Amino acid sequence: MVKAANSRDTTPGSPPRTRILVVGGGYVGMYTALRLQRKLKAELARGELEIVVVAPEPYMTYQPFLPEAAAGSISPRHVVVPLRRVLDRCRIVIGEVESVDHAKRTATVATLATKEEGTGGVPFGYDELVIAPGSISRTLPIPGLAEYAIGFKTVEEAIGLRNHVIEQMDIASSTREPALRDAALTFVFVGGGYAGVEALGELEDMARYATRYYHNVKPEDLKWVLVEASDRILPEVGAEMGRYAIRELRGRNIDVRLETRLESCENRVAVLSDGTRLPTRTVVWTAGVKPAPVLAATDLPRNERGRLVCTARLSVDGVEHAWSAGDAAAVPDLTADEPGKDTAPNAQHAVRQTKVLAENIVASLRGQPLQDYAHAYAGSVASLGLHKGVAHVYGRKLKGYPAWLMHRAYHLSRMPTFNRKARVLAEWTLSGLFKREIVSLGSLEHPRAEFELAAGAVPSKPLTRRHEDPPKGGKGRNPGQNPGD
Repeated sequence: MVKAANSRDTTPGSPPRTRILVVGGGYVGMYTALRLQRKLKAELARGELEIVVVAPEPYMTYQPFLPEAAAGSISPRHVVVPLRRVLDRCRIVIGEVESVDHAKRTATVATLATKEEGTGGVPFGYDELVIAPGSISRTLPIPGLAEYAIGFKTVEEAIGLRNHVIEQMDIASSTREPALRDAALTFVFVGGGYAGVEALGELEDMARYATRYYHNVKPEDLKWVLVEASDRILPEVGAEMGRYAIRELRGRNIDVRLETRLESCENRVAVLSDGTRLPTRTVVWTAGVKPAPVLAATDLPRNERGRLVCTARLSVDGVEHAWSAGDAAAVPDLTADEPGKDTAPNAQHAVRQTKVLAENIVASLRGQPLQDYAHAYAGSVASLGLHKGVAHVYGRKLKGYPAWLMHRAYHLSRMPTFNRKARVLAEWTLSGLFKREIVSLGSLEHPRAEFELAAGAVPSKPLTRRHEDPPKGGKGRNPGQNPGD
C-alpha cells in the first residue's frame, strides 16, 4: 500500500499506520466507511491502516422513512442503522468535529467524554479526510420560529411530532374553549419539498384515522395547511406531477398556499404573507437545508452556498488527501447540458457517490488512477400518504397506488443492511393485517419529569414539548396545561 503523506504511528515500536478520518455518520459517511472496510480488509487485518468515524450519534438515520415512522407505519428503531454493528472493522467515536486544519492534517474533536470532563475538543491527526457531516435545517429570522416550531430531519423530531399531533387531538377532545380547540387542531407545515409534503401526507392520514377513536373530533375538524414560497411543490417530480400532488392534497381538505411565506408565529399565531392569521399550536419547518456549520471551521475551499468545492473525482478541489460527497459537497454534474452545474444535494446522488468515493480513496492509497463521478438524474418518487404517491422516473409518470408502491420499493432497496430491510418489510406486512397504532409516548422526551415532580422538585424539563409554551414558573405542572397533556 502507498502511504498517505502523514502516516502516523499509534503504538510505540509499530510500523507507521495510515489513518482515514470520516467526519459524519450519515448515509455518505457510513456507506463510504463500509465500502472502505471491505476493500481494505487485508490492510486493516495487517494493521497498516485505521478507519475512524466521528459521528454525533451512534446510528445512521435513513431520512426517507421518517414520515412513515412519524405515522406509525415503521418502528423508529428500524429507520436507524447502528454504526458499531455495521462498521465492525472501524473505530467509532461518538462526538463532533469542531474544526479542521487540513494543512496540519488535524481535526479538533469534542467527544461525550471531553464534554463531561470540561476539557474542550482534543486534536485528532489523520492522513486521509472524508468530510461528510451532512446538512442542518435552513431557518430564517422569523419571529417565534425558534420558540414554537419543530423541524423534521431527525428520528427524534419525527417521533416528537407524532406524539405532539396526537396530544393536540387529546387537548381538543377535552377542552371547552373553542379557541384552544381550533388552535390545537390546526397544523401548519412550511416548505413544499419532499420532507414537508411527505410528512404532512403521512401525518394527515394518521390523524384522520385516529379520529374514529375520539367521540367529539371528526376528520373535518382537522385543519392542515401547507405553505410554499414558490409557485409549485415537489419540483423534483416535474410540473405535471406537482400539479397532481396539489390536487390530491386539496382533495383531502388540505389547504395548499403557493407563493406564500410564513412571516411570524409568535404567540401561537401563524401569520402568512397573504395576510392570513392562523391560531395554531403546531408549526413544522421543512423549508430547506444548509451545509453543516463545521464546514465553515475548516481551511477547505467552499462555494457561495457554503458547500465544499469538489472535483468530479470527489476530491476537494486544489487540496490533496481530502474528499467529500453528499450534502456537504458541490460536485460538478458531468451529465448536465449547461456547463458549471453541480449535482443536486439529494439521496439519489449521495447513494452513488459513496461507491466512487470509496473506490477513489483506495485507488489513491494504492497509486492507481481515479475515476470521475457521472450519473444522469433518474427521476424522483414521493409519498402523499398511505397508498398515495407521485413518481417521475426515466421519463415515465406514475400517480396514486403504483407510485406509492414504487416509492416503497425504491427506498426499501436503498435501506442499508439486510437486517433493516427485513424488519421494515415485516412491519409493512403486519401493518396491512392490523390496525394503526395511535399511542402517544410523549413522556419519553423527558423521562425524569414525573420522578422529579414526585420527589418535590421543580422538573428540570417540564411536561411540555420544546414546541409547547415555555413554563410560567412555579412548582409542578404548567398551570395552563390541560389534564392529559
